[in-house]
This record gives sequence, structure tokens and C-alpha cells, in this order.
Amino acid sequence: MRVAFKDNSFAFEFVRNLGFVYYGGADLGEMMAAAGRIKEGDFESWFAEWDKLAHRILSRAKSSLAAGHLESARQQHLRASTYFRMAEFYLHGDPTDTRILTESKASQEAYAEAVRLTGPTWEPVQIPYEGTTLPGYFYKVDDSGKPRPTLIFHGGFDSSLEELFYFGAAGAIRRGYNCLTFDGPGQGSPMREHKVLFRPDWEKVVTPVVDYALSREDVDGDKLSLMGMSLGGYFAARTVAFEHRFRAAIFFDGVYDFSDSLLATMPKEAVAALNAGELNKCEEITYERMEEDTNLRWYVTQGIWSFGAKGLLDFVKKTKQLTMDGIAKQIRCPCLVLEAEGDMFFVNQPQQIYEALQSPKQLFKFTSEDGAENHCQSGALAYFHEVVFDWLDVTLKLHDEPKES
Repeated sequence: MRVAFKDNSFAFEFVRNLGFVYYGGADLGEMMAAAGRIKEGDFESWFAEWDKLAHRILSRAKSSLAAGHLESARQQHLRASTYFRMAEFYLHGDPTDTRILTESKASQEAYAEAVRLTGPTWEPVQIPYEGTTLPGYFYKVDDSGKPRPTLIFHGGFDSSLEELFYFGAAGAIRRGYNCLTFDGPGQGSPMREHKVLFRPDWEKVVTPVVDYALSREDVDGDKLSLMGMSLGGYFAARTVAFEHRFRAAIFFDGVYDFSDSLLATMPKEAVAALNAGELNKCEEITYERMEEDTNLRWYVTQGIWSFGAKGLLDFVKKTKQLTMDGIAKQIRCPCLVLEAEGDMFFVNQPQQIYEALQSPKQLFKFTSEDGAENHCQSGALAYFHEVVFDWLDVTLKLHDEPKES
């Protein structure tokens, strides 16, 4: 699906955030207006327009707040947070760019203000993790303290804590689920502010999150589920292979081997050179293609940055650790594997992890017929949440079986 842009990467990122309109995190008109001023494939042009829009909306939010228009201010802060995050998205090719930190902090602060204005059902939390903490939000159905089924939800290769509300928590709380979201290594503020890099053994990240969740009286520990988004589909699968306190898991979307997906994105000639041991040639071909391929340029620079790699070849080497080969058989809980017909990152990966699973499983494919073919169903959050939470309801047996008439 392409909206507003011809460039594949820009079109995808636009729809990814446009989908937040459904839950109040963006608005159609202002996004279309900003997109119309952006030059195709130009990272600086992308930054400039989303940054301007973010500041404009934030200025209105401050005025609304000062005048006592609290709901307007809340909604404006949510949208400003989205646009600051969009502005920062393509900056990681230069890790020294100070705008990475200023924009991400602006996004976090705007969202935090919206959380404050929402009230006690949106709770900022700090989750103990290896001598420090991971930032998170605990979204509650209500403030009664009643134990409820709870979804733990984390992102993937390029996610940030604030967007996880729209992709997961918004649908959860409307259906009677609490939702605990967090940023882990390589993501959000842990990466940007503390240079905490990705790690392949993601169960070491999620187990402390489970410990924290089970310490809360408003969490029903017998109805705990896990969902991972994008590369988080691998992280979630890896986690439930070792952490067995989950009753269900959703791979959103399914990922079996991250290295394979990276190599599939690189030019075929570069991969052939890599396999032949012609490493310099591999790099030369890839970097030359990156000049004209926005998605490849972003993919490689994002990976080098978030994995702390020395360059392309080191990034490729590090991704080889992220595979479910020989591990998937250890998963015990029921799993829902999601697949997107037009996925530009993980082609055929959902089918691979699905076939490797030996626990109860279901594969669900989203298609263009419903406008849900994008990677991680971006732009189709209503349908996505229907599928995920209806499956969870059945898997966790939250409702009585319908009686035969």
C-alpha cells in the first residue's frame, strides 16, 4: 500500500503512523499536508517537515493546557509525540547527530504529558533490569485493582515505547486486558540515551518484566500472554522457548531467522560476493545500491547503529545469532503467527516459524483485500486487533463456550 509517497520506505512509514488516527495518535489532514512538502527519499526533508508539524502541534497543546482545555491538550500531546518520533526515524546513519536525542526526548515528554492528562489508568513504570531499569507503561482497563488477563508487549528493530500503545495496548484495554509495554536493549531511550544495544537472548530481557508483572495485584498471573512486533516476532519466539510462564504468544509478525531477512534485502550480487568471500565487493555493491534504495539505506544504517556494529559486514555477522533454528521446538504455549501478504522485510519468515512450532499453533495471513498487507498490519489496526484479541479470548478461555441452540 502506498499513500502520499512513491518511495517504498517513506510510504510504509507514513502509513505506519497514519494508522494511529484510529486511536487518536495522528490526524489525516495534517499528515497529508506535511507529506506533500517532503521530497521523495530525502531524509533531511522528511525530518524538517515532521519536526515543524510536531512543534506546531506542541505549541497548540501548551496553549490548550494553559487555557484549561485538558482533553484538547491531551490529544495534541499524543499527536506531537508521534510527529517528533517520525522526524527522528531516519537520522541514525550518523550516530553523532544530536537531533536523535532531542527529537526522541521531545516525543517521550509529549507522550508523558498525555499520560498525565489521561489519569491513573495509564501508568508510567520502571522495570528492574540488570542493575538498572527499563522504561515502560502499564495500561489498565480501570483503576479498580482487580486482577485481569495481561498482555506483555514489546517492539522490535526500530520501535519506541510510545507507539506501542497504538499497536497493542489500545486494543487490549478496550477488551478487558491490561497491557504492559516496555523498551528493551536496542530500542527507545535505552538505546538513544544509554547506548544499550540489542542482544539475541531476549528471554533475559523479558523474564524480569514477567517478574515485575507478577508482583502486581492487578495482574492475573494465570492469564499472561506475550506479543512481539516486527523483529520482536523473533524476540517473542525466543523468549517463550525459555520463559514458560506465558499462557499464549503472538508473533507479530512471525520471524524465524533475521540474518536471512537481511540478506534477502541486500542486492543479490552483494550476497553472492559475500558467499564467495569477496567482502570488499559485497560492501561496495551494497553501499552503491543504498544511494538509490531508501529502504536498504535505512535498514543497514539502523542495524549498524542499534547493534553497535563496525559496519555492514559486522552487522550481518551479528544477525546470525538471531535464529530460531533448533530452538522453536522448545516452545510449549499456544502461538498465533501473523503474516502480511505484502511484507517488505520478512517474506516467508512467518511460514518458517509456524512449521517449526510443535506447540498448539495458528497462522493468520492478512491481505490487500482488507488493506492489511503491510508489514505488521500498519494502517489496519482495527482488523489486526480483532484477530489478535479474539484469538486470545479463545486461547485463554475468557468466555463461556457458546451453547448450541
